[in-house]
Amino acid sequence: MSDVARAAGVSVMTVSYSYNRPDRVAPATREKVLAAAAHLGYAGPDAAARNLRRGRTGSLGVVLGEHLTYAFADPQAPAFLAGIAEVCTEHGLGLTLIPITGGAADVDRVREAAVDGFVLWTTVDDDPVLAAVAASGLPAVVHGGPAVEGLQLVTIDNRTAAAEVGALGLRGSTRPAVLSFPFDRRREPARVLGPDPGSATFAVTRDRLDGYREAVTAAGLDWAAVPVAVLARNDGTEAEQAFAALPPDTDAVLAMGDVLALATLRATSRAVPEELTVTGWDDSPAAAAAGLTTVAQSLQDQGRRCARLVLGDDPGPEPSWAVVARRTTR
Repeated sequence: MSDVARAAGVSVMTVSYSYNRPDRVAPATREKVLAAAAHLGYAGPDAAARNLRRGRTGSLGVVLGEHLTYAFADPQAPAFLAGIAEVCTEHGLGLTLIPITGGAADVDRVREAAVDGFVLWTTVDDDPVLAAVAASGLPAVVHGGPAVEGLQLVTIDNRTAAAEVGALGLRGSTRPAVLSFPFDRRREPARVLGPDPGSATFAVTRDRLDGYREAVTAAGLDWAAVPVAVLARNDGTEAEQAFAALPPDTDAVLAMGDVLALATLRATSRAVPEELTVTGWDDSPAAAAAGLTTVAQSLQDQGRRCARLVLGDDPGPEPSWAVVARRTTR
């Protein structure tokens, strides 16, 4: 900048204003400064240095809790990210995706992230990334859970919603089953009978299992006899395979996501809902088209709320949900 000032015959401050406050520089003077800069190969003030002086980076960090491809593969992740992106656009901010692999480098990746605040996608209770975010001192919000002291939380009442949608799915059922999200960071597929919801370290999985257990018990059925297919991912192909492995007399499937429920509808040859009832979660456009009974929530609205809380805006009303009854339940 000093070299440009000497070449243009102006002060260093004038060079700075030419880039950062052009309204304070005469047009002819600014043209002279830019011409001198072009001749010297000077591209303008360094953005990183400028942000360091200001104490901000101009970017909001989103910790996915998943591999980076999750942001594009899961149908609900783009909706959530779109809500965050809307708020970032309002503030003129960038959006930095910080993927988590489950390895030792995750904490370092978070510590080294050049961001002004964090939004964390649903993760497990013992995720070391949570402590790293809390220790950063930056404003941060956890979406979905778990609740962490010092961090804000945006979620719905997953337990109550699961109990209500489960009650619909279990009407007339005697042999229900659950298609579940992963229990912990290992993401190991499994099939267990009536597991203790507390064994799941993913808060969303735990709360939905708890709600399903409540619905099963209220229907006069034995939770200990209910097969729960634990999936590694919110993936349709995996869900079809898990459904095929369920007992053939299964007459109700409570799925923790629309992707899993829709896969069940594709895989079954049984009459729905006469022989098999199916419930999902999220109320995606595909769920409405299939007539799927599900839990409606807006992840885009929740993404907006997360970003607004991090940035100190008015977050608006608490996230809402509703059970939508359609033709896949009795």
